Amino acid sequence: MKKILLNIGLMLIAAIVIGWLAMEWLDRWTRHDSTIAVPSVKTLPFDRAKSVLDSEGLVAVLSDSVYDKSTRPGTVIEQNPKAGTTVKEGREIYLSINAFSPKMVTIPALTDISLRQAKSILEGLEIKKVIEKRVPSDFKDLVLAVRYKGNRLSAGARIPVSATIELEVGKGVDELPLFDSANLEDMTVDQAGDRLNLF
Repeated sequence: MKKILLNIGLMLIAAIVIGWLAMEWLDRWTRHDSTIAVPSVKTLPFDRAKSVLDSEGLVAVLSDSVYDKSTRPGTVIEQNPKAGTTVKEGREIYLSINAFSPKMVTIPALTDISLRQAKSILEGLEIKKVIEKRVPSDFKDLVLAVRYKGNRLSAGARIPVSATIELEVGKGVDELPLFDSANLEDMTVDQAGDRLNLF
């Protein structure tokens, strides 16, 4: 019986020692006590931001770019995690930068469709500056041409999303006013002809 209790005691001691060693190894392997406060790299050029993060043992990842003409191209405009966040060494820091040029989009066929459809398509492409120019046409609100900087665009043309697009749209046929034939009743044929501009 004493031998059994002794063996159980030794097994418990061995389990405690192994558990303690495992926890120590896990702490070292996961760098549990080694944390870094993320530095602020906003407004820095991407290359400089990458150097700052590298020197702290962090990894810079370019995740997105947007275009803002009021900000210097190539500078960091957003970072995630934010500055001051406590992270472990080797953590990836996602950076968004200001693009060097506006986003470009491909224009689909916009002619021979309604003005409403064309505007909806352009809105889907994130083109917000659209002006209409009414031109003579039998078909009202039909898009007849698409222009950018005075040049006619065909399907497949690439333009920046910040572009101002001009749509040439048909005026349609003006309806003729209804003529009251009752006014002709007391007129001679010559008078009625003059009134109707027939002669």
